Amino acid sequence: MSLGGTENQTLFFIISRMRILITITVFFTLLILGFTASAQQDPQFSQNMFTKLAVNPGVSGANEAICATLLYRNQWTGFGGEPKTMLLTADMPLDILHGGVGLAIFAADQLGAEKNFNARASYAYQLDLGSGRMGFGLNLGYHQKSLDGSKFVFNDVDDNSIPVGSVSGGAFDMGLGVYFQSEKLYAGISTQHLTKGDIKYDNISSTLERHYYLMAGYNVDLSSSLVLKPSTLIKTDGVSVQADINANLLINNRFWAGVSYRLQDAIVVMAGLEIVPNLKLGYSYDLTTSDIKTYSSGTHEIMLGYCFKKAKLVKRQFHRNVRFL
Repeated sequence: MSLGGTENQTLFFIISRMRILITITVFFTLLILGFTASAQQDPQFSQNMFTKLAVNPGVSGANEAICATLLYRNQWTGFGGEPKTMLLTADMPLDILHGGVGLAIFAADQLGAEKNFNARASYAYQLDLGSGRMGFGLNLGYHQKSLDGSKFVFNDVDDNSIPVGSVSGGAFDMGLGVYFQSEKLYAGISTQHLTKGDIKYDNISSTLERHYYLMAGYNVDLSSSLVLKPSTLIKTDGVSVQADINANLLINNRFWAGVSYRLQDAIVVMAGLEIVPNLKLGYSYDLTTSDIKTYSSGTHEIMLGYCFKKAKLVKRQFHRNVRFL
């Protein structure tokens, strides 16, 4: 008995999805095998479902739209010297390059006496696959660290290894990522700081340790006006693993509200709306569950996003009418 055209298409679609999952699993396993001891350095974001480009260059151009997101996070408010981060991401498709380009800038990233600045330009080759698209991305950039020695309190004032003023240094940075997206599903795997750049300033040396990310999400249509969007982001440096488990409810394709749980760290509530077409505003609050909760009044994060999909131009065709030569 032979299969019809519909059955063949269904079988091909299932096999394609299985290949995607197998490829992602194998790739992630190989990355884990290459881990070395380190500590997580990259900033974290609760509204990570809106900032995927920040950790995966394969997202560049995936939405086939001109998109930009600005996010500010004030973590552990009231702690003193708490982490503060501003993130800007932007990407757009470029048909001439068979994919898309993007930019991610981490600015005003401060923790105590240390400040970080990271700028990454990315490109992703986008390939149609089944009902979705798969992007193979690369980002290149520069990471700068600054240290304000005047904020240190120490006993030995003659210790030459401790700076007394502001010092800074930088290093080349690189990342890779694979990202798949369809109408309802997305999944990606990526690594950042692939080159493990050494940053030296004054008598201090710091290494950018590799970070690895696995993300996934799915849209569940509950009704014509309600869509449930569960998602997860898993990140590790080979020593510690952190996982965000998210669930957002989209209402009338304009409002959303949701919760997240970050393992051993926080419970997050979030909400947002589309202010005007293509412009979104979101807010999240982290209720700290770790021991830091004694010293912190929580974490605030605000997001502003814009995404505009240009209408495809239809090429005009002219035909000669034989009645009018």
